[in-house]
This record gives sequence, structure tokens and C-alpha cells, in this order.
Amino acid sequence: MSVGEQARGPAVPALALAEGMVWVPGATFTMGSDGHYPEEAPARPVTVGGFWVDPRPVTNRQFGRFVRKTGHVTEAERAPDPDGYPGARPEMLVPFSAVFVAPARRVSLADPHNWWAPVPGADWRHPQGPASSVRSKPDHPVVHIAWADAAAYASWAGKVIPTEAEWELAARGGLDGAEFAWGDELTPGGHWMANTWQGEFPVHNTGEDGYQGTSPVSVYPANGYGLYDMIGNVWEWTSDWYAGHTIAAHGCCTVPDPDGDAARSADRRDSARIPRKVMKGGSHLCALNYCRRYRPAARMAQAIDTSTSHLGLRLVLRTPGPA
Repeated sequence: MSVGEQARGPAVPALALAEGMVWVPGATFTMGSDGHYPEEAPARPVTVGGFWVDPRPVTNRQFGRFVRKTGHVTEAERAPDPDGYPGARPEMLVPFSAVFVAPARRVSLADPHNWWAPVPGADWRHPQGPASSVRSKPDHPVVHIAWADAAAYASWAGKVIPTEAEWELAARGGLDGAEFAWGDELTPGGHWMANTWQGEFPVHNTGEDGYQGTSPVSVYPANGYGLYDMIGNVWEWTSDWYAGHTIAAHGCCTVPDPDGDAARSADRRDSARIPRKVMKGGSHLCALNYCRRYRPAARMAQAIDTSTSHLGLRLVLRTPGPA
């Protein structure tokens, strides 16, 4: 059990926890897409019950309060256990996290290692490495959050991490079947609607949308439900184990065989067989020439032990909605 789970405060009534959250009515909607990446297919109807959702991703300020109250130490701030990584080089078994580093010249887009670097000392307080700080970014989304950190924060807050189906329903904002969270045009009227990458990824970001890294939450327009940054800025954790849509897509909360689903979610090429969760929403690194995943249907696998400079979270609450 994490420090955060141990330090959770007294129970708070559900209605009090829902204060400031947005109610998403239950619905049957078209989840996934047949027109983009294969892992999004098949598009099919999914029914989700109503739930409350945070209008914004968890910020550095909010996560900092959690850390002060609980003493939680994130995965990125702890050295990996050698027993969990057979064959790992000793120099890799130090506290680190994955940081995007733009290469100096064009590189092959087939190998993400060309722009991802394991940076010792990178963590939620120091998103680019030891010399960086979030002191001037209290309203930016917290990053470098591994699955255990997200789960600990959710437990402390008395909320839960959304399922993939809940997340996608919320992101669509009532626009069932639309390409984007705001409609079918990427830049309606020439306006950027989310924090993504403009220019040639990964070497040059023109910053036409106003930012070249993370941005403060709520900078871009909310979707039809009043939710900010569901697309772009940072990816967000969901609670579903990664699998093909034909295998798993839970409308709500329970998994038939959580241990089996966890094992099946691991990448077969990974000798450590680390289970993976689904992350949603895309990030400031998604570009026209690479990773067009700034759409509600988009999804990617994320190893639960791994934190990065473009992955955060938001929470939901499953309790009765407004009368």
C-alpha cells in the first residue's frame, strides 16, 4: 500500500466530493474508429452510466498538496527494484523518468528512442530534469506520474481513474461520431482547439497554438460538457488494461479477470512483461506527420511502471448525479 493510500483522510460525503466536478449523463455512443489506427477499431456502440468528472487534468498545485499531506514518493523518485528488471544494466537502476528531447536533425520516426531519453532526476517536480522546476507552472498538468502514483492520488482524493469508455464518452462532449472533441475540423476558423505539435515532429515545433510544451489547464476551449484539455496537452491514464477493442472495452467499473487481463496487456517484446494500461487524449507531442492521436477515439498502451513528461491524469466519481 502506498503512503498516499495509508494517509487518506476521513470519509467525505459523495456530494461534497463532486463539488466543482462536471456531470456526464449516461449514454450509448460510438466508441472507437474504423478510419485511423488499427487499435481503435472496430467502432461499435458502448453504453456507459452517468458519472462526475474533473473538468481539468490534475495540476502541479493539486498534486503538490497531495504530496505535502501524505508524504507520497513517486515511482520516478525511487530506484527500480532489480528483481523486476532481469538483465537491466546497473546504471539504469536509478531514479529516472522519460523526457522528450528534440533531436538536432531529422531522425527515423520508427524508433521513439530517437526523442525519448531516460533522465535521472526527472520527476513531477523537475519535469525536464534536475535543473528544471514546476514552481512557475502551478496550473500546468502534473506529469511523470506512473500508474501507482495515479492510483494513490485517486484513493486519497476519494475518486477513481476513469475507464476507457467513460473517458471517451466525456471527451466527445456529446458529439457522437465526430472526428475531434469539438467537431470534424482540426482547426475550425483557423483556431487551434488543443495543445498539439505544429511543424515537423520531432525536430521543429512552430508553436502556432501558443505553446511548445505543456500549457496551463483551461487555456483552450472546453468541449460540449464543459471539460478542458480532454485532447492534447498531456495524455491521461485510464483504468483499463490494454487490449484490442474486440477483447475489452468496459462501460464501467469491473473487470472479469483482472489478473489475466493484466498479463495479456504486456508487450510480448518486453522481457520484463510489464502490464500496460490504456492512455487517452494525445498530448502536445501529437503532430500531423506523427501520432495523429488528438482525437477521442485514439488510444495507446502505457506500461504501468513508466512515467513520462507528457502523461498525467484526471479523476471521476461514480455517484448519483443532479436531480
